[in-house]
Amino acid sequence: MKKIAIIFRHAPHGSAKGREGLDFALLSASFEQEISLIFADEGVLNLVPQQTPEAIGAKDFLAAFKALPLYDIECVYACHQSLADYQLEESALAIPLEVKTPAEIAELLTQADEVFVY
Repeated sequence: MKKIAIIFRHAPHGSAKGREGLDFALLSASFEQEISLIFADEGVLNLVPQQTPEAIGAKDFLAAFKALPLYDIECVYACHQSLADYQLEESALAIPLEVKTPAEIAELLTQADEVFVY
C-alpha cells in the first residue's frame, strides 16, 4: 500500500484544482491507498463552511469533503500558519482535522511515497 499525500494549495473556486485533488483522493482511496490530505496556503479556504459557489457559476464540490470518512481517509491536516493568515479557527472549519505546524507538515511529507499538489 502506497502512502499518498495530497496538498491543497489553491483557493476552491476559480480553477478546477480543488475538485481534481478531491477526485484523485477519493479514487486513490478506493484502490486502498493510504491517503493524507494537507490544506495549506489558499487551500485552507476549501475548509470554510457554507460557501455558495453557485453564486459565481461554480459547481459546489466542497460538500464532498464530508464523505472522506466513507473512503477511510482519516489523515486530514491544515497548516497552522495558513489558518492564521486567513484568520480561520479550527473549530469553525467544515470538516474535522488536525492542525500542524509547517515543520510537522514537512515531516509528514517525508513519510509519503508520493506527493501531489493541487
